[in-house]
Amino acid sequence: MKYPSETREVQCRQGKVGYMLTRKPVKNINIRIKPDGRVLVSASNRVPIDYIDKLIKEKEEFIFRALKKYEAMKKQVSDIPRRYEEGEGFKILGKKLYLKVIEGNTSSVTSDNDFIYLTVKDKYNIRSKEILINKWLKEMQTNIFHQISKEVHKKFEKYGVKYPLIKIRKMKSRWGSCHSQRGIITLNSKLVEAPRTCIEYVVMHEFAHFIHPNHSKNFYDFLTALMPDWKERKKEIDKII
Repeated sequence: MKYPSETREVQCRQGKVGYMLTRKPVKNINIRIKPDGRVLVSASNRVPIDYIDKLIKEKEEFIFRALKKYEAMKKQVSDIPRRYEEGEGFKILGKKLYLKVIEGNTSSVTSDNDFIYLTVKDKYNIRSKEILINKWLKEMQTNIFHQISKEVHKKFEKYGVKYPLIKIRKMKSRWGSCHSQRGIITLNSKLVEAPRTCIEYVVMHEFAHFIHPNHSKNFYDFLTALMPDWKERKKEIDKII
């Protein structure tokens, strides 16, 4: 059974806490912190919303301690350098592909639905493997992002929006940005790891800023008209970064 949920935000001493409140027939108020940084709260319909917000404030030490722990664990894992060896995983369009390293006379990178095939002359040369994989990833990002951007742009042609310059770079805290006056959309290179539906949402969000260069109610009404399920797509992509 699917219970009703809503996203809320509470200002605490250490900062804002965003949480997902699910109303279900439980005896106690349950607060769970997920490794991906989500704060999940379940409570019965009888519990007033003000009481739940107050409880979040009372539990802020527990919440922030857990969030910092998971963030440190995430950083520790991401800091482990790749060696580009057999079996290493790379996430592409929401699916993990595993590396197969092959020694050959030429250097190349290909893939199918399960594996990335890295052919190199010397499979022990880490730097050479890194250059080849990074080049392949950049080509993958460029192809996927431009393909989706062109599809989304078709919905904006009637508004007089010209196809923008698409830039790709590493971004720490955002999936994308739009410089409406300069005609530039910048996308996070990490987006290539997300499912296609999530990438479509980010691109649609940024294109919508050419019409509404803000996050006003008009912006979200416009986004909803173009992509009615954008909230579900956003929830999915928020689990990734």
